[in-house]
Amino acid sequence: MLLTVVWIAVAVLAVVVLGALAYGVLGAAGRLRREVAAFEREVRPLLTEAQATAARAAEVQRPS
Repeated sequence: MLLTVVWIAVAVLAVVVLGALAYGVLGAAGRLRREVAAFEREVRPLLTEAQATAARAAEVQRPS
């Protein structure tokens, strides 16, 4: 009887620990997704400007 109680306690503890780990991982993934989206919003204008500058430089360097 005691062994059954111990196994039930171990199973409940394992479920609680795995649930906490899953909650932490999913929360971190959500935060990472938001950070990547914010980074992309901040970098997009710089990338567009750099591409435009590269295109102008390629036109200037093209032989006539």
